[in-house]
Amino acid sequence: MSVNQKELKEKISSSDSLGLGSIEGPKYSCTLGGAYGTALAVYGLVPLLHSGLGCGLGQLFGQLYAGGQNAGGPVGGTSTPTTGLVEEHVIFGGEDKLRKLIESSTEVMEGDGFVVISGCVPALIGDDVDAVIREYNGESPLFSIDAPGFSGNSYEGYERFFEALIDQILTPLPKEKGTVNIFGVVPYQHIFWKGELDVVKNLLEKIGIKANIIFTEADGVEKLKQIPQAEYNLVLSTWNGHRIAKKLEEKFKTPFITFPGVPIGPKQTSNFLRTVGKKIGVDSAKVEEVIDVEEHRAYRFIEYSGDAILIARPHSYFAVVADSNTAIGVTQFLVNEMGYLPDIIQLTDNPPEEYRESIIKELTEKLETTSWPDIIFEPDSHLSRENLRNRPFQFLFASSLEANSAHDFGALHVTVAFPSYNRLILNDSYAGYNGALRLLEDYISIFAGPL
Repeated sequence: MSVNQKELKEKISSSDSLGLGSIEGPKYSCTLGGAYGTALAVYGLVPLLHSGLGCGLGQLFGQLYAGGQNAGGPVGGTSTPTTGLVEEHVIFGGEDKLRKLIESSTEVMEGDGFVVISGCVPALIGDDVDAVIREYNGESPLFSIDAPGFSGNSYEGYERFFEALIDQILTPLPKEKGTVNIFGVVPYQHIFWKGELDVVKNLLEKIGIKANIIFTEADGVEKLKQIPQAEYNLVLSTWNGHRIAKKLEEKFKTPFITFPGVPIGPKQTSNFLRTVGKKIGVDSAKVEEVIDVEEHRAYRFIEYSGDAILIARPHSYFAVVADSNTAIGVTQFLVNEMGYLPDIIQLTDNPPEEYRESIIKELTEKLETTSWPDIIFEPDSHLSRENLRNRPFQFLFASSLEANSAHDFGALHVTVAFPSYNRLILNDSYAGYNGALRLLEDYISIFAGPL
């Protein structure tokens, strides 16, 4: 038993209310789930699951529904082709069944491309998936992802999707000035992914930059192929997508710029536009003109919330239980623009150790406050809930798993992170100037009425 496992067992044993009135669940799915969700977000790409029987259906509940009560679309959920491996394939191998799946799926399914996502069983029995894929070279775009669930979480699956694409499909293209790719937003795992990408694309378009957001675009497979022609890659995360950007820089000489997350509110968004505009060489006067218009409108609208905030809950303490991207964006907006006080920030995405210091800096050095939060990296839903006991926060920005516990802490709850079983999210987001207004609407509405 590892040190972490011992600590976890001791903490659980010391609790006198384990599971009482609360819902337990993971804060992410497995590597296969992340690769699967990423594939489904590329319109026109058909995922083929080479995995154990039940893996696909499990991801329907564990990844897709958890990502804002979203279905998987025409090739997701129960429509996804799968080899459905069982005991006999563990003994005799699953390669023949994979061949049959590829041949039948490419004949029956309408798609611009196909991707084989291999799970735990093929990895354990040693199926040579790459050799099978090579037998179909020259036909519809087809690549494979080694994504056994035991190798990591959903964020790892996102990285592996693009790494496989870069190695097997992408080829050099002439650079197109003023064009950027967007990385770091993980479909379904970042529950506002659709709205966030749409907002980022529209913001950049206002300063004359063309953004290839890949996901949700009608010609998704074509967008994948266009990745090498970007002048820059923008990574909107302290750690998600960094491996992808480094690999693209190595193979296609495409430099990249990183941000701590998708910008929320005027300050973060204006900084984002100024930074990107300067790197791309956009006329600064044009950037400032856009910022002036957007900031004026956003702050004028925020003023309408002034009485509700100042009369009812001014300068309140708040807690966040969310992935790093979401936690940073929400915290910096609430502190730096609304004057709220951060009490405790718990990060649930289990980021690699080498990125944690930069995440902590975003949640300390970048805050304009004299009240500093406790920052804890805690992916376990039970332990993160235990960490919320006996604290002064009045608002809890977290996942739906914390919704039922919020009243025990005397706090008002807003679902902002995975899993989101209590909130359908289609095009909603907190990104940009307008996104900040939506965040205000969501948390102020729960205490401002009814009269």
